[in-house]
Amino acid sequence: MTFKRHDRDGLIYFTVPSFDQTGLVKHCFTTKVGGMSSGRVKGLNLGFSRPDTRESVVANFEKLCSVLGLDRKSLVLSHQVHGTSIRQVTAGDAGKGIWRDSDIKNTDGLITNKRGLTLITFYADCVPLFFLDPQRQAIGLSHAGWKGTVAGIARETVVGMKDAFASKPEDILVGIGPSICRDCYEVDGPVISRLQENLGDWRDVTVSLGKDKYLLDLQSTNKALLRKAGVKEQNITDSRLCTRCNSELFYSYRREGKDAGSLAALMQLIGSEI
Repeated sequence: MTFKRHDRDGLIYFTVPSFDQTGLVKHCFTTKVGGMSSGRVKGLNLGFSRPDTRESVVANFEKLCSVLGLDRKSLVLSHQVHGTSIRQVTAGDAGKGIWRDSDIKNTDGLITNKRGLTLITFYADCVPLFFLDPQRQAIGLSHAGWKGTVAGIARETVVGMKDAFASKPEDILVGIGPSICRDCYEVDGPVISRLQENLGDWRDVTVSLGKDKYLLDLQSTNKALLRKAGVKEQNITDSRLCTRCNSELFYSYRREGKDAGSLAALMQLIGSEI
C-alpha cells in the first residue's frame, strides 16, 4: 500500500490510506500544484522563509485549510533545524508560527493528543514521518533529513508518544511521505559512519559509488529505524515518491537549490477541543 493521491479544487495532495480508514484524522502531504505563489516558488509554497511574499504564503495556507476543512486558527508551525527535538503541543499553541509569534524553536517533531489542533512540518526533499496511535488517539509529525534520520528522530518520536500518551509502538501507524529517493541522493563516508552507529547494517539502504561516495535511501532507512523502535512492518506505509524526480508535483532542494519552495505535512485529530 502506498499514499493516495487526491485532486480537489485545483490542489493535488497525498494521504495515508490506513490513516483515512480510522476516521480519526484530517491529514495530507502537499504538492506545489494549485497555489498563489509566483516566480521561483510558483505554486503552493508554504514556507515563509522562501523567496515569496507573506501574503502569498498566507493565501496558500487559507486555500489548503478550505480544501481540507481545517480551521485556519488551529495551525501550529514547526521551526526545524535537522535535529531530534520533539515538542508536545497543546491548545495554547494554536496559531503559533503563522498568526502569532512562536516559542516553538529548534524543533523537528510535533506530537499532540488535543483534538482540532493542526500540526505542520516542512519539506523540500527531507522525509515526512506521519504518526497515528488509534488506540490512545494521539498523533505526531517529524521532519527527517539525513541528520535527523541518522540521529534517530523516528525512534525519538515513538519514545515521545510513549512518554506523553502511553502509546505502544506496536499500535502506532506510520506514513513515510514523499522525499528524495536513493538514486537522487548522494552522500559521503562520514554520513554512513553516523548511520552505522544507529542502524548497524547499513548496506541494505545504500549503494556504493566508490571513492567514499554512496547513494542513500532515506525512506528505507527510516523504515528500518521504525521497526527497531517497535513499529510493526504492516503498520508502515511508504509513499515511494521522489520529490526530486517528480518536478511537476514537488519542490526539491537538490534540484532547485536554496530557492526551492516548501512543501508541508499537516495532521489534525478530528474534533473541536481547542
